[in-house]
Amino acid sequence: MATLEIIQLKRHEPNVPEVDSPEIVNWLASRCAVQELPMIVWASGETWSQANLWADHLAEQLDPQTVMASLKHLAGYAQWLEAEGIEWWHFPEKKSERCLFKFRGALVAARNAHEIAPSTASARMAAVLRFYRWAHAAELINPDGSMWEDREVAVKTISTFGLERTMRVISSELTIPNRKVRGGFHLEVGVFPVTEEGRCDIQAFADAHASEELSLMLAIGFGSGLRLGTLCDLKIATLEHATIDPVTGWRRMDVGPAARPPVATKLGVSGKVPIWEELHARALEYAASSRRLKRQTKAAPEHRGLLLLNRYGKPYTQRAVTTEMCRLRAKALDADIHVFRDFHFHRSRATFATLLMRVALKVLPVGEAVDLVRESCLHANADTTMRYVKFIEQSKAMMESADAFTEAFLGLSKREVSRA
Repeated sequence: MATLEIIQLKRHEPNVPEVDSPEIVNWLASRCAVQELPMIVWASGETWSQANLWADHLAEQLDPQTVMASLKHLAGYAQWLEAEGIEWWHFPEKKSERCLFKFRGALVAARNAHEIAPSTASARMAAVLRFYRWAHAAELINPDGSMWEDREVAVKTISTFGLERTMRVISSELTIPNRKVRGGFHLEVGVFPVTEEGRCDIQAFADAHASEELSLMLAIGFGSGLRLGTLCDLKIATLEHATIDPVTGWRRMDVGPAARPPVATKLGVSGKVPIWEELHARALEYAASSRRLKRQTKAAPEHRGLLLLNRYGKPYTQRAVTTEMCRLRAKALDADIHVFRDFHFHRSRATFATLLMRVALKVLPVGEAVDLVRESCLHANADTTMRYVKFIEQSKAMMESADAFTEAFLGLSKREVSRA
């Protein structure tokens, strides 16, 4: 089966003597720096050279997480090709026999059988198509006919100020739409917060049945809104250097590439995130515990400063946390803790942001409340923060409507009973 391997890539540039420009010096230094690069290896041991050239191309333009996500999808495609015994350049005249059309059918079937999420099917197909577009442009593949047919579609967008804009984009007949029901509430990546009662049930069950590390992760997720990727890279020094906000009394931690030490964030956004005093103390107490110190002794020097290490002294990965979260969810459902049914880690972030926005709207004007939540959650776009305002407003309206309906329904019921 094809696998995704990580290599240490070091580029070699020609020696340019007497370079006076600091821009050129910095560029050469960045080009020659060692970087981790994902590579796809076939079951035979040969590398998929075209795909690996694409990974190198992406690494020059995108952040490592985006490159890794794209190559994971392409590795999934490579595994399917090997399982089906189809070459990646197989494009006969009949469409239904072409490799990409067969792969699309397999993804749709897996989606319909609930083996993969609809978003995963859409993202995997999109990543594979991006690879083929690049390979065709780079003349690494040149079939006799067209690989698929493209069409131009108009996409309308409306800004927060009500301005409408139409863009024309190219869409492929192989695209798998990730269709969702219109309307409803859409927060970050479509997640919903849990109620305060639900949060308490989740945390209590995790404290009793999850590992100490996952329990702490959930507490920090609910209490500070950190994304899972940031949590996995959180340093002890980050907690130790957290300062007290004189206005709110919260601790604030510096995260992002500009922080010292740096902590990974989505899109490389730097800023200060809140963490309340009790949670801050709990995290530092865990950092000094014998359980964590034993793990630290097994860790490589560059990882010893991380707050969270697995039992082998390795940094936690998002996949490992997701796997443990799935096991905890299954155990909770067996115990009839139904709040776990649709719960995944990112909902802890939505819960924190919603609670913070509710409190902020009670004491601040809308604009200042949005600024506070945006800064605390490191939202790169204010539109994301505004969704929480709309969610709270719509939730309040729906609750009032439900109360009015219940009152009217009960009134009608009593009236019918009295007539009888």
